[in-house]
Amino acid sequence: GFRVNDDTLALDVIKEIGPGGHYLMHEHTLKGMRSQSRPELIDRQMREVWEKAGATTAYERATAKAKWILENHTPDPLSDDILDKIRAIIDETEKEMGIEKGDDN
Repeated sequence: GFRVNDDTLALDVIKEIGPGGHYLMHEHTLKGMRSQSRPELIDRQMREVWEKAGATTAYERATAKAKWILENHTPDPLSDDILDKIRAIIDETEKEMGIEKGDDN
């Protein structure tokens, strides 16, 4: 995810530059761009080195990264409180839609 706070929102910079202004070369943008970029998907090597390494595209690297995450990531389990809230939403929706609970619910 992304951090969202006064610094990352940069409302002061938006106000300073205004509509139609140029943000890319502003000090705030340059300062924050390294933390926001995803360089593992962009290959900045010389072409010859890139070709010798397999010449994978950004799409191929992103696909491999997504597959790795899906195969290896273990999400934290939801708390009982959150599960209860989800169940309440499902129960309410089923009731509104006239869905009867089966034996497996």
